[in-house]
Amino acid sequence: MTNPLTFSTAKTQFINDLKTKGRSTATILAYSKDIDQLIEFVQKNKVTSLESITTDHVEAFKKSLLSANYTAKSISRKLNSIKTFFRFLIGLGVIKSSPAAAITHPKYDIKPPRILTKMEYRSLRDVCREDLRIYAIVEILLQTGIRIGELANLSLDDIDSDKLNIKAFESHCQRQVPLNKAAAAALAEYLKVRAKTKSKNAFVTKTGKPFLIRNIRTSLDRFFKQADIKNARVNDLRHTFIAHQLQAGTPLTLISKLVGHKRLSTTEKYLDIIKGKDAAIVSLEEL
Repeated sequence: MTNPLTFSTAKTQFINDLKTKGRSTATILAYSKDIDQLIEFVQKNKVTSLESITTDHVEAFKKSLLSANYTAKSISRKLNSIKTFFRFLIGLGVIKSSPAAAITHPKYDIKPPRILTKMEYRSLRDVCREDLRIYAIVEILLQTGIRIGELANLSLDDIDSDKLNIKAFESHCQRQVPLNKAAAAALAEYLKVRAKTKSKNAFVTKTGKPFLIRNIRTSLDRFFKQADIKNARVNDLRHTFIAHQLQAGTPLTLISKLVGHKRLSTTEKYLDIIKGKDAAIVSLEEL
């Protein structure tokens, strides 16, 4: 008889499986933390093997998260991770059925994507205009809809005068994104003052090191605050691009291709957001 799979080995095999399936780094990290949290919980309850985890254990874990004031959305995400983990174990033949299958997700309202108003993105541009690096970042995110990770990975070799060549990034496909005059001009002005460095990253720090995603988020959060834009995040610039393109009449299939959505249905969800809004919207470039 082979030795039973340990918690640690099972988790390692699960994470490796996610990697081979091309799941994003952020997703893999979240799944890893969620599984660690479950394992720690059941071990405290004297569970010593994967086969010994019951539905009661998973339900108790869910209740412990509620008691610890995790949001319903966070708990639901953790349950998704756990359900996926047990399905993986079933596939390996480690367990015959999932102890998480019958666990229900807590209900929560899914908030629609945050779309910046004309006044908000005007204010954001105004407050960061003197910071050429941040101004270029804001213009690119607003005018192209690319992801923050794609922007952080952007190389000098990926930049043409009228387009960006977005490299394949984790589970996201390679594509070309056009640059309008506003974004191209902002990027050109930043590159004139970009720190001299051997790094090929388009966006770098003052010391020439790559400008990391977390630092980009922190910097933009500061400018959101300066512009008095409430409850906004970096990804909302991408949401704003998609919504404005739809309102301007850009074909759904083209928008989906530009922003790198894998499924057209993802882009279609934005149609509900723009219903009832002014269709004669002024383009971002004109503001």
